[in-house]
Amino acid sequence: MKTVENPSTSVVTQKGQVVIPSKWRKRLGIKNGTRVHFYEDGGELRMVPITAEMIDKNFGVLAHKGKLLKALADEKKKEREL
Repeated sequence: MKTVENPSTSVVTQKGQVVIPSKWRKRLGIKNGTRVHFYEDGGELRMVPITAEMIDKNFGVLAHKGKLLKALADEKKKEREL
């Protein structure tokens, strides 16, 4: 297990629910209705809140300035001409 700054604990309910401590909700911008993404990483469960800040931060990873979409459109155009 990795060392974590300011660790907190919570209890899992019978329904599988967990309360996220308020200090983490505030720090990560998690509000009522915020979607979260869960994934497993080396035996640890990770949770990433899907917030506008997270999307902005990671947009560059997905951005291709429309090149992929243009290439797909060009390919479809060629198929129609055949």
